[in-house]
Amino acid sequence: MSAVDFTEFVAGLATSSGQAILPFFRAKHTTEDKSAGGTFDPVTEADRAGEATMRNLIKRSFPEHGVLGEEFGTENADAEYVWVLDPIDGTRAFISGIPVWGTLIGLTRKGVPVYGMMNQPFTGERYSGDGRKARYEGPGGPRELHTRQTAALAEATLMTTSPHLFAGAEKQAYGRVESAVRLTRYGCDCYAYCMLAAGHVDLVIESGLKPYDIVALIPIIEGAGGIVTSWSGGSAAEGGTILAAGNKALHQAALALLAG
Repeated sequence: MSAVDFTEFVAGLATSSGQAILPFFRAKHTTEDKSAGGTFDPVTEADRAGEATMRNLIKRSFPEHGVLGEEFGTENADAEYVWVLDPIDGTRAFISGIPVWGTLIGLTRKGVPVYGMMNQPFTGERYSGDGRKARYEGPGGPRELHTRQTAALAEATLMTTSPHLFAGAEKQAYGRVESAVRLTRYGCDCYAYCMLAAGHVDLVIESGLKPYDIVALIPIIEGAGGIVTSWSGGSAAEGGTILAAGNKALHQAALALLAG
C-alpha cells in the first residue's frame, strides 16, 4: 500500500475536522493555558473537537494504524503507519480571529513522512504532498505547487512565527540569517511553510517544534521541490530546530549561517 492510496481518506479527514472546528472560529469559546505557568500555550474546544473527530475516523477505518496528536497523545506508536495530527496549528492566531492557522494531517510509514495536508477550512484552501509532488486546492482553482529558485540570501524572503522562539545561541544564529535576507515576515505558523511550497517565500526558520508541527509539512515542501531539515541538516521529522528552503543553494547558505 502506498501513500497515494490515502489521498481520498485524508481529504475526508480534512472535511470532517473542518466541520468540527469552524463553528468555534470567531465565536465565543473556552481557551485554556497548557503552559502550567510558562509561556502562554493556548488550547481550545476547537482543538480537541478537531482531533477527536480525526482520531475516531482513523480508528474506524484503520484500527491497526498508530496516531500521534497534539491534544490526546500517542497510540500504537510502533505501527507501520502512524498519523501525526495537529488540529489547529496556529491556535494563537485562531483565538485572535486571524485566518493563518490550519489543520495538519501527516502520515508516516516506518517513521518516514510519506503524505501530508494542511487544511484551512475558513479560506477553503488545501495544500498537500507526498514528497514527489505537491498540490493546492482552493480559490483560483487547483494547481501544482513549486518552490521558487531564489539562489541568494540577499534576494530571499524569510518567515518565522515569532523572533521570540529563539534564545541564547539559537537567537544569535537566527539573527545571522535574518540580517542576510531581503525581507522578513513574522506570524503564520504552518501557513508560512505552505507559502514556501507555493513559491511566495524562500525560507522558514523555527525552533521548539514538535513532530505534529512539522511532519505533515515535510512531504508538501519536498513535493514542491524544497528542502526541510533540522539546523544540523538532519531529518526534521522529530521537530526541534527547523530550516525549510525553496532550493538546495539557499538551504546550504542558510545552514552555513546557522552553524556560525
